[in-house]
Amino acid sequence: MPEAEFDTGVCRIVPAPLSMKFYYVYILHNPSKDFIYIGFTENLKQRFKEHNSGKSKSTKPYLPFNLIHYEAYKNVKDAKRREKYLKTNHGKTTLKTMLKEYFSSNQLK
Repeated sequence: MPEAEFDTGVCRIVPAPLSMKFYYVYILHNPSKDFIYIGFTENLKQRFKEHNSGKSKSTKPYLPFNLIHYEAYKNVKDAKRREKYLKTNHGKTTLKTMLKEYFSSNQLK
């Protein structure tokens, strides 16, 4: 139940703080090296900086990256399920269809 706050005899409803925690599935792309990376994180800005600064061994040889797509989920299991799917052949096909215009202008094979 929301917390009540009184102001000069008038009752105002103050909503409880909203939970803004999200789990992200993200897609990085390096067009010059024709490389796509699909990942999961709780902090998208920090993780993107880590990838582009070479702190991730799996992506270091493919720098620099563009963040081309992300999805936000409230449930960690939903996000991890989506990441796992996008890493399959069917998922990659879905991704290429979803981002068709981007990939046609960036020459993905």
